[in-house]
Amino acid sequence: MSIPLKNDHLLRALRREPVDTTPVWVMRQAGRYLPEYRATRAKAGSFMALATNPELACEVTLQPLERYELDAAILFSDILTIPDAMGLGLSFAQGEGPQFAHPVRTRADVERLGVPDMEGELRYVMDAVRVIRRELAGRVPLIGFSGSPWTLACYMVEGEGSRDFATAKAMCWNEPALAHQLLDTLARSVAAYLSAQAAAGAQALMIFDTWGGMLGPSAYREFSLRYMAQIADALKSDAHAREVPLILFSKGANAHLAEMARTGCAALGVDWTIDLADAREAVSGKVALQGNLDPVVLRANPEVIRREVRRVLDSYGNHPGHVFNLGHGVTPEVDPEHVKVLVDEVHAYSRVLRAA
Repeated sequence: MSIPLKNDHLLRALRREPVDTTPVWVMRQAGRYLPEYRATRAKAGSFMALATNPELACEVTLQPLERYELDAAILFSDILTIPDAMGLGLSFAQGEGPQFAHPVRTRADVERLGVPDMEGELRYVMDAVRVIRRELAGRVPLIGFSGSPWTLACYMVEGEGSRDFATAKAMCWNEPALAHQLLDTLARSVAAYLSAQAAAGAQALMIFDTWGGMLGPSAYREFSLRYMAQIADALKSDAHAREVPLILFSKGANAHLAEMARTGCAALGVDWTIDLADAREAVSGKVALQGNLDPVVLRANPEVIRREVRRVLDSYGNHPGHVFNLGHGVTPEVDPEHVKVLVDEVHAYSRVLRAA
């Protein structure tokens, strides 16, 4: 028997139901800006050792909830777990980001790939979800997530991070059928991965399309949006995930919000380069919105943070369906006390808005 949620503000907001305060969580809320996270990572020995240990992943997932009155926990993991499970040899060089020992460049490379076993190669993720749900004991909902097929393909083809992912984009232009074969395999993998997280206990799901905005309009529709829609369709027909709200976050793709809203997702994450009032108009109130404070604001003084929080809340207005978040993740140099200022101001000011 599942434990009732003590705080269901996030899930109600994702369903566009009224709430007395706007729910808030922040991307990368468990991360290097927290000294307790750095201590746990040092104990683990490496990022991958931390991410693949369910008990330690649970520990860092819960750390920000001990500091802040957040309305959700998000699974501590990495967007590149699927390609790692495909045998591409993921590693994280100090200060250089992710690297793959075996990039995917040829037809033979693509044809070797298959959907990983979610309770085999990726069992550590599902175990982490189960442990976190148990330890949360109904305190707040747990969000599970994955990278989008396009974002995963960018790293897999390039073999590492990049400013422009030119090798991945060149595959789309030079060998579109091969790119689609790769993206279809990844879409089926992401759908299975998110379904397995829902079965393990995730109460909301999110797809991070970090690099979607680097594509031109037609390429975005063909190589990014198409596959997120495929995943949304698969989850809608899945026994474990059909009732679990799905959030799509496509950074830099605000021109496509109306199209994204038609995928069947519950909510769209938006970055800080669009006013939320304009985003609401673009989606015609058909989905909830999550966002969208510029993360660099957290480096400003507390009064500026409060002012900018109020500006975001005023922009959305007193309407249902808003989850407050940053427009991208917390950066490592942020003062943890500034995150507390943000969280507290979201709750305090949104109560004022509701009472107006």
